[in-house]
Formats: sequence, C-alpha cells, structure tokens
Amino acid sequence: MLLEINDLYARVKDSKKEIIKGFNLKINKGEIHVIMGPNGSGKTTISNVIFNNPKYEITSGTIKFDGEVINDLKPNEIAKKGLFMSFQIPEVIPGVTLAEFLKSAKTSITGEKINLFTFSKEIEDNMEKLNMNKNYITRELNVGFSGGEKKKNEILQMLTLNPKLAILDETDSGLDVDAIKTVSNGIKLFKNDDNAVLIITHSSRILENLDVDYVHILVDGKIIKTSDSSLIKDIEKNGYSSYIK
Repeated sequence: MLLEINDLYARVKDSKKEIIKGFNLKINKGEIHVIMGPNGSGKTTISNVIFNNPKYEITSGTIKFDGEVINDLKPNEIAKKGLFMSFQIPEVIPGVTLAEFLKSAKTSITGEKINLFTFSKEIEDNMEKLNMNKNYITRELNVGFSGGEKKKNEILQMLTLNPKLAILDETDSGLDVDAIKTVSNGIKLFKNDDNAVLIITHSSRILENLDVDYVHILVDGKIIKTSDSSLIKDIEKNGYSSYIK
C-alpha cells in the first residue's frame, strides 16, 4: 500500500469546524485515482492535510505513506519520502530561475550530487515533450508565465523529481483544450507501475485520455462513493445533486 488514510478528521487551525470528516482512501502503486466533488467539499483541503500544511490540523485518524505514519512530519520531510503536490495556483518566486529551483529541489530530495549536463538534458527533453519554450529554463520561476505555462511547469517539476505519488490539485483549472492535452500527456509520461497519481478536479476534461482506475466522490469532507471511470460520465450527465443530502 502506497498511501493509506484511515478515518481522518481535520480542520483549519484554531477553528472548531472540521472540514475533513471521516476520510478514507487507499492507493496502490500503478494506480490513478480521481477525487471529484462539488465546490466546498474539501478537495483542496485534503491535499493540504496530506502534506501537513501548517494552516490545518489533524484532529484524529492516520495518514500512512509507504507504511509509515506521516501525520507529524513537516512538508519538506514528506516530500523527501516521495510525495509531490502541484498547486491549484502555483507560486511565483522572483529572483530564482526555473533551472535553479529544479536543481535545488532535486538535490534536496535525493541528497546526491547532480551531473549538470545529464540533468540539463533531461529537463530540456521534458520541456520539449510538454511543448514548453526552452528559454523559460533561465527565467524566474513563474514570473510572467501564462496560466498554462505555470501548470506545465508543475508537470515539469513532477517529471524531474519523479516522486512515488503525485497529487495534482486542479492542475487543469483555467487551461484551454491544447494545454489540457499537454498536461494529460505529461501525466501519462510520468505514470508507471512503480508510482501512482491522485488527481483532484471538478472537470472531466483532463481525464479523457487517461486510464483512470478509481473515481471517488467527496461531499462534506468524506468520500461517499467510489467506482471506476464510468462514474465520471454519470457526474457529467447528472451532476452531484443525487450525492448531496
């Protein structure tokens, strides 16, 4: 079991209202999981809680990654274990080039010295696959990037860091059709039998070219239905009304 979440409850720190309420999820290597749900259901919150964002606190339940409880680990420690998260709104970091950021992140996670020639070639190859302008490698991280380029940059980071589990939080948000296809292809390039992907989305467009194993419906902080990819079509046709009490 790669990720195992048992009876998880969580809330915004210093708040009495819980957002995640009895959340359960199991992900094995080689799988693509999708979490869908109406606005305000807790989709983005669960990704932040998995990474122990200090804005949130777990009130009960456990998160296990690769058999280890990670509830109390810091976000950078969780990342070093092999977890990756792309952000719905990627950060803009002036003064740090994309190349410097990727090199620093890779070194921090692996703890190994990087062969700059090999590393640069790998990044260039991945940028080409993602239809990214190679000149962006020398630009400041996400400074002046379009929405689509920011999201492609998140996928570039995923391919470069090669985590065990990638959590993609609404990576398709605000993208046009061509950019969505590029991001979807990037996920396909990343996915293999030794890793897994968790896609959090409210749209089915990014899922059209992916072999999704499980779809979960999240309502009011709890998964209330799990099925195969056929559930996506049901949601497209009927929405979430039948799942909301």
